Amino acid sequence: MPGIASLRAAQYYGHPQNRFWPTMEALFGVPFALPYEQRVAALTAKGIALWDVLKACERPGSLDSSIVRSSEIANDFNSFLDHHRQLRAIALNGGTARDAFKRHVRPVRGSRLDAIEVIALPSTSPANASQSMAAKLAQWQRLTACV
Repeated sequence: MPGIASLRAAQYYGHPQNRFWPTMEALFGVPFALPYEQRVAALTAKGIALWDVLKACERPGSLDSSIVRSSEIANDFNSFLDHHRQLRAIALNGGTARDAFKRHVRPVRGSRLDAIEVIALPSTSPANASQSMAAKLAQWQRLTACV
């Protein structure tokens, strides 16, 4: 789920210190300096979509660790997969997204999910300082083989 800075900016990864957009620039040549709408359009043109695992949840503040687990409502991945048959991979940005996906999406049967590669990646959030940017980028490099 977007944090307070992203919600205020009405942008995915809108916190100025989040490394998602610099990562997309390094991997796919989408300039971080472009206006947000152009960055999203450039990613879309490369076959990359942005979507949250959770449709809704309660979270005081911006830290993923503050999400009230009992309030989590997952997005409808079955419908998404039905409408995007060309999808080859789902990349999860951080451990909270990975864990929510495992709880709410992975157990759903009767979808194309088993034929899609699910890639858990280190969070690009400024709150995740456990790895260097170079180490994170090396792991995010896996996405280039999926598009």
